[in-house]
Amino acid sequence: MANTKRELFLKRRLRVRNKIKSMANGRLRLSVHRSSKNISVQLIDDAKGVTVASASSLEKDLGVVGKNNVEAAAKIGAAIAERAKKAGVEECYFDRGGFIFHGKIKALADAAREGGLKF
Repeated sequence: MANTKRELFLKRRLRVRNKIKSMANGRLRLSVHRSSKNISVQLIDDAKGVTVASASSLEKDLGVVGKNNVEAAAKIGAAIAERAKKAGVEECYFDRGGFIFHGKIKALADAAREGGLKF
């Protein structure tokens, strides 16, 4: 029973998201998406269905347009932590999607923690 890479990714994403939603208790979700050229992150309130804050490598003011490396991920993590503080958010759950917690995803999470977010 050979699964494709995409099927395994979707299974991981559903498993992670279902665990987070089962223990949410009103906390927000920090959702990460990584493509081959960019990386983006959103702070989502699932109860209201609203995005509270977001950051992406497509934003020109971050200075990492079109870059998808560990340094860009760290800058985006710091930016989302700053924007979350402005929105009054201190705690959230980290939703890595189907991505493995390693490399760029880990750098983003570490920078967000250093910026003051707790997850």
